[in-house]
Amino acid sequence: MNKGKLYVVPTPIGNLGDMTFRAVEVLRGVDVILAEDTRHSAVLLEHFSIETPMQSYHMHNEHQCTAHWVAQLKKGRCAALISDAGTPGISDPGFLLIRTAVENDVAVACLPGATAFVPALIASGLPSDTFAFAGFLPTRKGRKKRLACLREARCTAILYESPHKIEKTLCDLGIALGWERRISLSREISKKFEETLRGTIEAVFLQVKNQPIRGEITLVIDGKRNK
Repeated sequence: MNKGKLYVVPTPIGNLGDMTFRAVEVLRGVDVILAEDTRHSAVLLEHFSIETPMQSYHMHNEHQCTAHWVAQLKKGRCAALISDAGTPGISDPGFLLIRTAVENDVAVACLPGATAFVPALIASGLPSDTFAFAGFLPTRKGRKKRLACLREARCTAILYESPHKIEKTLCDLGIALGWERRISLSREISKKFEETLRGTIEAVFLQVKNQPIRGEITLVIDGKRNK
């Protein structure tokens, strides 16, 4: 019996024009699309005239349905995994399904495509030869430990943050890393109101405090420098 295949398909983080031809082709050709939010993804599929059926696969049901979908893949079905925006598995659901598929000798292919931290890193003007992606900071347990690691890290670090938490996060970074540490804040990447703020943590914090910002945010933080 031929085994199926799991395709991990990045979707645009803003501008629908960032969708690749290959991604559209794969989404049209698989048996089912596993989507983080089917209502959200329906807009994308309609835009590209993709009629492949969708099923929900998100953080609240992945533990219950992963075994089912891996069994379907082993029977020969092909599925595409998508998140609301960007590449599944990068601060989005997907890792559990991908790992389980690999453990069961199911073929997995990840298409290249959109993810927010790469353009934010390049546009920051901070060193990009070596960097660490840390996702979202813990909200409570483990937050101080993560901040301490960032304080000592000598490579560029990248974080994601939501607009309603950004002021507190910048304040915590200023206290933990020092207000003079250089930072870059990118928001609404590839969208109409895309913006990047650069400077010290203090300068960016004051800009955000004086003029609250909207949209998903990527922070790029300079590494620790020798004095």
